[in-house]
Amino acid sequence: MHRLIEKGLMFGNLIRVDSSVLVERYNRALKSLTGKQTKLDEFHVDISGYSPEVGAEFDDELYLNHRGVNRQFILLTTEQSTAPLLNAKFSTSRGILKQFIETNRAQLFALTARDAVVGELVNSVYSVENPAKLFDIRKITIEADTTSGTVATAKKLGSMIDRFKSEDGAWFDDVLIGQMIGLAKETGDVTRNPVSLKQMEFAQDNFWTSHFGGLYVFRGVEHPAVIGSKDHDALVDLPVKFVFDLTERSAIAKFLKLNDMVEPIVEARGLDAAAILHQKMDFVVASVAAQMGEDLAGAVRRDLRNLGRRYAEKLLEAWQGMAALARWAEEDGPWPRITSDHDAYFYTLRAKDHADADLVNMLLAELCPLDIRQLFICHKEAFYAAYATWPDEKRAYVVDFLDREYQVDKAGTREALFGHDAPLEEPKPVRRDMIEAVGPWGAVRRR
Repeated sequence: MHRLIEKGLMFGNLIRVDSSVLVERYNRALKSLTGKQTKLDEFHVDISGYSPEVGAEFDDELYLNHRGVNRQFILLTTEQSTAPLLNAKFSTSRGILKQFIETNRAQLFALTARDAVVGELVNSVYSVENPAKLFDIRKITIEADTTSGTVATAKKLGSMIDRFKSEDGAWFDDVLIGQMIGLAKETGDVTRNPVSLKQMEFAQDNFWTSHFGGLYVFRGVEHPAVIGSKDHDALVDLPVKFVFDLTERSAIAKFLKLNDMVEPIVEARGLDAAAILHQKMDFVVASVAAQMGEDLAGAVRRDLRNLGRRYAEKLLEAWQGMAALARWAEEDGPWPRITSDHDAYFYTLRAKDHADADLVNMLLAELCPLDIRQLFICHKEAFYAAYATWPDEKRAYVVDFLDREYQVDKAGTREALFGHDAPLEEPKPVRRDMIEAVGPWGAVRRR
């Protein structure tokens, strides 16, 4: 993986922790959450405060994510909001953490100026011994405070102030006044500078999880289903009618269509479908050429076109289908019949503009593993797993391409491939008044 790391394609955008003050705060937070402390004086952290160096030191990649269910976090700075989430067990976790930081940015900025903030993404499930337990995860709440309990202390002081203002004789209660003065020394003036973090809850309707080999759970749609990356025979006793694995392409295609989740790229407004198809075709050629031992270092489209001619008889059905569709788009060729059982089918789709677009594009990436760009952007875990199996020639080409074509304009590339007129949404916090109206699990969404 050294090529990926050198180019910033793995462990990129992590936050460097190299000051004695921050290391001491991190250790204090680590001690409160795990009972452990690091001996390192320099390391990097992701959005949750997880450090790959500390994970290696502890020989535990889940030291902040016990059993992979309730993710704990350590915030040293609000700059962590731009970092990735490593070893993600649920696709929603990074979006939830990012929204929590952005919503409470001012408060967190003030709190992290003096201490680390520790917390947890809490649900009612502590372990998932079987796939059915995933359906017990209905909502995620965030609990957070500094290691010294500043937020809880401020809340206690606020209650005392209210009592002092409202109770008769409170002005003469020396014990109450003494307690208020003592707490104020810890929190400052909470009447002028309130120390509080907004309480946030997030519905967990549709998500991907790495548990059980990788599962896509869609229960907040009109036609619910679970899609597994591996053989679904082990997925029993689930509270949904339909369970598929990635080999059941026609069933997955029908599921996506019934829930109106995808659109053909050739029909997407403002999208250069032909250019995207040609790039996907290049990826197929590169994969075939790498298997034939060709040196792909620095290969551009012209080189791949020549290699495509050389190995034309070896090009996969997916390439043939995309080529026919590109001819229709560019040269007014005949409309190709590409059904769901055709290898090119999922390469020709992208998610429609809806709240679960990122999740659907993640699923499509796993169904189209030769599209290395979409796989890298939408499903890092699957990309790194696939990268480990590729011949060295393909690894060199992929790293060079992503560094040369994607790294220079990440936002622009994502917008060109997956963007819509409206931006994609982060997971939405559940409003408490809505909970009271429809119950703790929320209303069933209909499309």
